[in-house]
Amino acid sequence: MEEFSRRRQDHPRLPSPAMPASGTDPQPYPVVPLAARAPEDLPGTAPPTFGVEEEFFVVDADTRQASAQAPEVLAAARPTGAELCAEITRFQVEAASPVCRTATELSASLVSARRSLTEAAAAHGLAVVASGTAVLGDVGSAPLSEGRRYRAIAERFGALRDAHVVCGCHVHVGIADREVALAVANHLRPWLPTLLALTANSPFRRGRDTGHASWRSVIWARLPSAGPPPWLGSVAEHERAVTEMLRTGAILDRRMVYWDVRLSEHLPTLEIRVGDVAATAEEAVLFAVLVRGLVSVALSQVAAGDPAPPLSDRALRLAMWRAARDGLEGHALDPFSADLVPARRQLDRLVEAAMPGLTADAEGELVERLLLRLFSLGSGAHRQRTAYARRGRLSDVLDLLVRQTTHGLDAAEP
Repeated sequence: MEEFSRRRQDHPRLPSPAMPASGTDPQPYPVVPLAARAPEDLPGTAPPTFGVEEEFFVVDADTRQASAQAPEVLAAARPTGAELCAEITRFQVEAASPVCRTATELSASLVSARRSLTEAAAAHGLAVVASGTAVLGDVGSAPLSEGRRYRAIAERFGALRDAHVVCGCHVHVGIADREVALAVANHLRPWLPTLLALTANSPFRRGRDTGHASWRSVIWARLPSAGPPPWLGSVAEHERAVTEMLRTGAILDRRMVYWDVRLSEHLPTLEIRVGDVAATAEEAVLFAVLVRGLVSVALSQVAAGDPAPPLSDRALRLAMWRAARDGLEGHALDPFSADLVPARRQLDRLVEAAMPGLTADAEGELVERLLLRLFSLGSGAHRQRTAYARRGRLSDVLDLLVRQTTHGLDAAEP
């Protein structure tokens, strides 16, 4: 499998062999029917590969305002095993890991990429922060990065382009068969609210508390192609849904299918996009390992012919909003019973469900250790609010974010 970081044609530094020079959409990976495989080749026989994309804001080190100097940071960044690249605005940079097989391998890549970006930013009087939204700065006037596609998005969607000025964490899990990947996505749908609560890291935006633990997800959901995916029973049904969005103008191209779980159009992966960018590399690893564990379990269920649990779009959207508002410290809406329960109880259920898939690199012990520390320190959103509450200064929030981005959970200690 090629690196997850082989991406956008619309940035001149990042040619993609999967994208024709004419700018037309890439052809999706072909479906490999399960019936064509030998029993020993069925999904679930080994943990799938995975990789992570993290998006960050560039801020002025003195004013802590969002800064449009992402190109300078990228130009100065030393090479790492990850690919460091531009995002839609000049306020943002992205790091995309290579394909990984273990949590240890993924952790090393994420730490190295964050350190490289931080050092490059510091050389220009800047800093890089892992927050789902920009705490300070007029992000509504964010200048676009180079690229025809970025300009086309801005022209088509007007003020909705502001929804792109957020930073998320995307986990790719290797599944070459698109029919299988869709079936796995159906199994993951009930867990999306809990994954969002776990990763909530964007309570502040443009100098104010939004009242939500993940304001990034609320902003992002304004886009007509974003949010939790519908239940899709086949690749043909998926293609009809994408065609409807193209026909109505809800998406510019197939890459604008922004569902929280989606089939990658340029890689043989299932992409889980529900999370805010993690405040620390450790939390990004925790998120990715749990996602891969859930996917591994779902692959076994799909191979056994077990159907995904039925869940209405209405119930799922309600549960997603509650997760965005409360995060990990509040309550969650059980999407099946419609009962409000402590969010941590839902997370316990998710971990229990993922545990059978946590077989590689002592991942079960890693998850337990990181969760204990996270419960002690609080979620990313909680830590931001705690930093603000001490003196009522958003600059303290930015200082915390800068420290955490590079130095991890050790920098989050009181």
